[in-house]
Amino acid sequence: MPKGSAELTNSRREEIITACRKLFQSMSYKEITIKEIAVETSFTRPSIYNYFESKEEIFLALFQKEYESIAEELDLLCQRKEALSLEDLASALAQALDKRSMLLKLLSMNLYDMEENVRLERLIEFKTAYRDFISSVDGCLRKFCPTLGEQSIHTFLYSFLPFMFGLYPYTVATDKQKAAMERAGLDFTPVRTYELAYAGIQILLRGLQ
Repeated sequence: MPKGSAELTNSRREEIITACRKLFQSMSYKEITIKEIAVETSFTRPSIYNYFESKEEIFLALFQKEYESIAEELDLLCQRKEALSLEDLASALAQALDKRSMLLKLLSMNLYDMEENVRLERLIEFKTAYRDFISSVDGCLRKFCPTLGEQSIHTFLYSFLPFMFGLYPYTVATDKQKAAMERAGLDFTPVRTYELAYAGIQILLRGLQ
């Protein structure tokens, strides 16, 4: 780690993560390299290795920030609302996901390979953010669905979390994917993330009431 203040270190890490986010909006994970990320920053490619040891660490840090952001939003929801109907809770969760296409795109990737090429301390930081996100969803369920028992909450979480992994592929398709589906006789009808998430979350919640 280079010498300097913690503020400078954090600022440069943020710059690298922001550059990665920008590239990932229009490029695939495989296309993005440390060199590509460096071009979007104010310092050189070798300098990036002072803050991240691999491309995977940069992506995992971006992933971590996405989990931290949605957890913060759900925590604020619990603080600001005294009660929510089942429909309103489903809508709030769906809106939180709808605003985070980056999180959903990251979830659609091969997380196992990404995690394999990062330092343990970085992986712990990521898993902590993931744990806090689960805790935030759990908190919403306990506050707004007080009749749900422990088993029902557990069932929702372990249905909702895998459900999130499929949202991006079902709401976004490349031109190549659309062409392939057309030739295969599959009808691709674009669906908004909110609509798909809202319907799925409502079904999960109603089934546990």
